[in-house]
Amino acid sequence: MRFAVPQDIDPSCFASWRQGGPVHEMGGETMGTAWRVKVATPAGFDRHATIAAIEARLETILAQMSHWRADSLLGRFNHADAGAWCAMPVDFASVMDAALDVAERSGGAFDPAIGAIVNAWGYGPVEVSSPPDEAHIGRALALSGFRRLVHERDPARLRQPGGLHLDLSGVAKGFAVDALARVLRERGCHHALVEIGGELAGLGLKPDGDPWWVDLETPAEGIAPLRIALHQLCVATSGDYVRGRHTIDPRRGRPVEHAMAVSVIHRSAMLADAWATALSVHQPAAMQALARRESLAVRALIRSGGTVEEWISPALAAMMESQEDSQELPALS
Repeated sequence: MRFAVPQDIDPSCFASWRQGGPVHEMGGETMGTAWRVKVATPAGFDRHATIAAIEARLETILAQMSHWRADSLLGRFNHADAGAWCAMPVDFASVMDAALDVAERSGGAFDPAIGAIVNAWGYGPVEVSSPPDEAHIGRALALSGFRRLVHERDPARLRQPGGLHLDLSGVAKGFAVDALARVLRERGCHHALVEIGGELAGLGLKPDGDPWWVDLETPAEGIAPLRIALHQLCVATSGDYVRGRHTIDPRRGRPVEHAMAVSVIHRSAMLADAWATALSVHQPAAMQALARRESLAVRALIRSGGTVEEWISPALAAMMESQEDSQELPALS
C-alpha cells in the first residue's frame, strides 16, 4: 500500500474538531448514482434536517443541470431556438465559468457543449440502436463545441447558436460534491467525507485525528494500491473500467480508448472532475505535459499495447514523498 498526504494540516480545522465524537452516515440517490456522507457530528446535530437540506440542494442542481430532464434549465437551453439567450442563475453560471475555462486551458479536450455527440453514441437521454457512422459523427461535430457559444458574465447568460446541446456530466457531479460540502459547513459540520458516485471531498479530520482515507480504485494487476488522505481535498476519477468507454474526445467525436482510469486530487471537486475528463482525452505525452503545466496531482492508468502503465504526476509524487518515513498521518492527541 502506498500513501499520499497533503503537505500541511489546515490549522483552522482544530477549532471545531472533537476527539472521539460520533460519526453519522447518510445517503440516497441522485444523478443516476448514489450520494453518501459521513459526518463527525457537532453538538446539536439534526440528522433529519441535514438530510432534507442535502436533498433540497441536490434537487436545485438537478433542476438546472440535468441533461436527462427536458424541463431542466439545461434541457430548455438545448431545445431553444437559434439566437435565444438563456439567463444563468449563480450555480449554472459558476459551472459554466469553470467548464469553459478548463475547455480553453485543455485545448478542447474538455468541452461542455458536446451533447449532440454524446447523444449520437447513446450515452445521453437519447436511445440509439447502433453506433453512429462517419456521417452522423460529422453532423454532431458540426453542431457542437464550446467556441460556438456566446457567453456573457454580466448579466450571466448564454446564447444558443442553433442545435447545440450542453452536457455538464463531466463537471456537474463534482460541483454537487462541493455544494454538499458547503451545506454541511453551513450547518456546523466541518469534519466529513462527501461522495457522489465516486467523486469525494474530505473535510477536516475524523474524530480519531486521522484524515479521511480513500483508496483509489486500481483496476489493473501489478500496480500497488494508493491511499489518499483527503484532508481539505477532493478526488475525482474518469475512466472506463466501470461503465465502458463513455468518455468522448470532443475533437474527434469518438470514445477514448487508452485511458483506463485518471484520478485528479484538487481543492475543488468540480475542477478535479473536469480535469480528470480532460486529461483522459489527451494522449499520454500531452496528458503529462498538461498535468505538469497546471500543477495537477494525477494518478493515470494508461493502456499501452497489451499492458497498463501507471503515471504519477510531480504534484502527486510530492505528496507521496512526504510519506517516506511514516506510513500514516499522525493521529492527534
